[in-house]
Amino acid sequence: MSLSNISHVLEPRYPAAVDRYVDLGRFYDLTAAKAAADEVKAHTHAYQNAYVRAYHCLKAARQVELDAVAEVGRTFDVRRAERRVSGVIQRELRRSGGQRGRTTRRFLGSLTHKGYIWRFDSVDALCPRVYEFADSWELAGRYLARLHDAAAANGWDTIACAAPEEPERLEHLLIPGLGLAFVTSRPGMDYGNKPFRRIRLDAMAEPEGKSRLRFQTRMAALLREEGVAALKDAKANHDKLEAVYNPYVDFDGVRALAAMEIGRLLSYLG
Repeated sequence: MSLSNISHVLEPRYPAAVDRYVDLGRFYDLTAAKAAADEVKAHTHAYQNAYVRAYHCLKAARQVELDAVAEVGRTFDVRRAERRVSGVIQRELRRSGGQRGRTTRRFLGSLTHKGYIWRFDSVDALCPRVYEFADSWELAGRYLARLHDAAAANGWDTIACAAPEEPERLEHLLIPGLGLAFVTSRPGMDYGNKPFRRIRLDAMAEPEGKSRLRFQTRMAALLREEGVAALKDAKANHDKLEAVYNPYVDFDGVRALAAMEIGRLLSYLG
């Protein structure tokens, strides 16, 4: 258990009547912790400042990226893409699944202090057949939403994976009952395996000013690299903060209280 598990407060919505405070602060050795106040302040300010740098860099990278996406989108052949997706729906999603058509929403990965991490192994474990959208410019979202709607309407349970930087937009769709998945692949988010079918959305756009697009792509990548470096700094300083605090926490007491609270909650289910 780390410092972050015991240093935050969640306000009860209905104090005493429904929920209540559980005081974990009593497990600090306050005298010893106060002696390390200067270290605590230094590491706290350092990790918070690093997060601010990360947010600024990632926000700037995203804005550059969105400008490029909008430019490409203006020349995208929507009708051609619609025809391809309509054909997929007719082949793959026309029969009834006999399920609830329930949607589970997940993220398949995200940007971390280690850079982008994607768990396409989850796709391969659940879905032997994979359609890959080759899509460098965020063109696939509307078609994944259409595929999702068709699957749900025909009674197939789905796992809809949103874009971490834009959660309302889908990047991947898994339909385990059919053993079928639709994934987006782009530089930095490469599916990496041989798909059952590949739909090249990039080939359906012919933007002008390709040198400008290349510049914007490089700029977004550099800003994102700076953001990742700042996330690394934030993690390193938070780890140092944890190391200062941990000797002053009675973790045995925390675990004993947690066991008691778990028992109390389970008793309500009995």
